[in-house]
Amino acid sequence: MLNTNNLNKNNTHITIWLYLSLFLVSALIFIGGLTRLTESGLSITNWELFSGILPPLTDKKWEYYFSLYKQIPQYKEINFGMSLAEFKYIFWWEYIHRLLARLASLTFILPFIYFVIKKKFNFKQIVFYSIISLLFFFQGFLGWYMVKSGLISNTDVSHFRLSAHLLGAQIILSLLFFSILFRNTKKIYLNLYSYLILFFLIIIFFQIAIGAFVSGLDAAKIYQTWPLMNGNFVPEDVLIKEFSNSDSYSSPSHVQFLHRIIAYFIILIFSFIFYFLLKNKIVNSKYLFIVLLAIIFQVLLGILVLTSGYKIYIASLHQLGSIFLLFSIIYLFYQVSISQKY
Repeated sequence: MLNTNNLNKNNTHITIWLYLSLFLVSALIFIGGLTRLTESGLSITNWELFSGILPPLTDKKWEYYFSLYKQIPQYKEINFGMSLAEFKYIFWWEYIHRLLARLASLTFILPFIYFVIKKKFNFKQIVFYSIISLLFFFQGFLGWYMVKSGLISNTDVSHFRLSAHLLGAQIILSLLFFSILFRNTKKIYLNLYSYLILFFLIIIFFQIAIGAFVSGLDAAKIYQTWPLMNGNFVPEDVLIKEFSNSDSYSSPSHVQFLHRIIAYFIILIFSFIFYFLLKNKIVNSKYLFIVLLAIIFQVLLGILVLTSGYKIYIASLHQLGSIFLLFSIIYLFYQVSISQKY
């Protein structure tokens, strides 16, 4: 006879595991954004997978880490002469980011192994969660690969590698949220609207990637006006035809312009989605308005990032807003996919 109490208990444990993982990855993205905004990401120049779990506990150890930082271009060309106290400030941001990354990875992977041993998952679930586990490992590699790009000849990390690292974290976050929503769903009804929302989600991921370019190139520190850029919709140093050249994606002017254009495109695409879903009464309108509010919130924060002179707390809220936007779109997809009204 099936023991429903044990079944419910197992279900509760898995739910707690997934929500805790979701929270930790969200926090990791937020702290990662602050690490970038405070330009702290290069303060720890060694990989230190295990030895770096504990922070420096003696003055001698602090001096050691500081001496390593003094050898890289960022210190020599930008932060030359900084004090140990100033170094500690940027060190703590990167240390917390790395510690949280370890915690998030272990919080997901270790319980997953336990649940597999206890046969709590079917084959498809094992494959799905194994993919997420591998993505956690890959994220660790991407993080170090990103840091390496700023240790030899550059004063900062590669914005391409930064973008890949952020996108990887957002994909893990999205997969976790998908799992939470669909884990106990008996049947889904994929339809034209479902695929349209998935297409919209891909555009959001692309915008997040370009947003990382903006952050990595400090592109928000130029053209700090809206809606025009130096009095023009298309600034004088941006040529549309140059977007076919890969070099344009290393130009602060080009990536800021592209980030703006994609934002307008997102508003246009969602306007169509909003209209058709509302007209055909596919889902409750409140789910549409939640996504709409998330988009408006993001657009307003993006404008404030520029017009405020690139305030760190506004920029960090803008990144946090991307998480809320992803959640709202995925939840809309869930509601559409369990609806039979089509």
